[in-house]
Amino acid sequence: MIKIENVEVVGWEPAIRGMRNSYNSWDKSDSYGMDEDFKIGPIDYSLMLKLAKSGPSHSKYRRMIVVYVDVTAPLYWWSEYDTYKVGTVSNSCSKMHTLLAKPFEMYDFSFDKLPGYRREIKQFRPEVDKESVNLFEKVARPFVDTLNELRDSYLTCDNPQQKKIIWYSILQLLPESYNQRRTLMLNYEVLSNVYKDRKSHKLDEWIEFCKWIEELPYSKLITLEDTKND
Repeated sequence: MIKIENVEVVGWEPAIRGMRNSYNSWDKSDSYGMDEDFKIGPIDYSLMLKLAKSGPSHSKYRRMIVVYVDVTAPLYWWSEYDTYKVGTVSNSCSKMHTLLAKPFEMYDFSFDKLPGYRREIKQFRPEVDKESVNLFEKVARPFVDTLNELRDSYLTCDNPQQKKIIWYSILQLLPESYNQRRTLMLNYEVLSNVYKDRKSHKLDEWIEFCKWIEELPYSKLITLEDTKND
C-alpha cells in the first residue's frame, strides 16, 4: 500500500522568471498569480513544454518547481525510492524514537497482497478461500502478536542489557512490509526521472505513485504525455 497526502507545489513564478533569463525575455511572460493560485499562460507553457522535451540541460526550470508531500509506504518501497537522492529531501518517522510508542497493529504493515487479506470499513477480515493458504491469518497476524509480546517485555524489563536484546529482536524482526511515513521535498525534474523509470514497474505502489504524478498541476511538463490537468 501507499498513502500520499498534504501535497503542496511552489516555485512557479521564479521558475518561469529564471527560464526567461537566457534571452532577457521576461516581458513575453503571460503567467500570473502565486503558488497554488498560479496560472501559466499559453506562451510560457509552450516554451516550458518545448524545453522539457529538449532534455534536462534545457529544462533546468523544472528543478525550481518544488513539491512537498507526505508519503506512507512499506520499507520495501522506500528502499527503491532512495535511489533518487539528487534534488530530494526526506524527513522520516523515526524507528529509533517512536517504533514502540504504541502497540503494533495490522494497518502498520502492508499486508494487502497476502492471501486471506481483505479490508472492509477499515477492519481486516480473512477471505473465505479453502484452496489457498491464508497467510494473513496464519502468518501475519501471529507475527504482529509476537512483536507486541516483545514490546510488552521491553516496556516492563528493568535489566538494561536484557532490554537491549529485546529491542534488537524487535528491530531485526521488523519486516520490509512495515509502513513508514516520510515528508518529502521533490521537484519536477526528479519526478520526471521517477515517472520515466517507474510508470510500468511491477510494484503497485510505484504505479500509484506515478498516477499521483499525473495529477500534479501541469503534469505534462513531467510526463510529456496528455493529462487532464494540462
